[in-house]
Amino acid sequence: MKKLDITVLQNALNQIEGYIPQCEILNTNVSKANVAWHLDHSLKVINAVVTTMQNSDPALYEDNFSFIGKLLLKFRFFPRGKAKAPKYVTPPEVILEADILLQLAEARAKITTISSLDDNAYFKHPLFGNINKYKVVQFLDAHTNHHLKIVKSILK
Repeated sequence: MKKLDITVLQNALNQIEGYIPQCEILNTNVSKANVAWHLDHSLKVINAVVTTMQNSDPALYEDNFSFIGKLLLKFRFFPRGKAKAPKYVTPPEVILEADILLQLAEARAKITTISSLDDNAYFKHPLFGNINKYKVVQFLDAHTNHHLKIVKSILK
């Protein structure tokens, strides 16, 4: 049985927490969105993905993970400006620091539940196909890392 290592996600959440004081900073040469948007979106994705997996029916899982998905996860890389966030993970117009802190606490709790999920608990990614328990840590790490790199560029 494979062991899941969520420390990469815990480290990413610690980095998110460290950027909260700089939430209002915007650099339109890098992104149309400010730091808060990237932090809020990253947390919404983590929380939504884990919730979806918790509610999924493992019996319905099929391995249809796309080649492009495998490639992007292998290199822990998502190209900038190519994807549009689905509505349910799009931050509101006004992002309150208190909301980011609440989502951060929720994300910290949720990632600890991943290892107890069924191996075939999954969520359906619009481009990559189904992502199960063993690919989800890689996916969330790559996605969060993508947004943290944008945050670092904004703050340069």
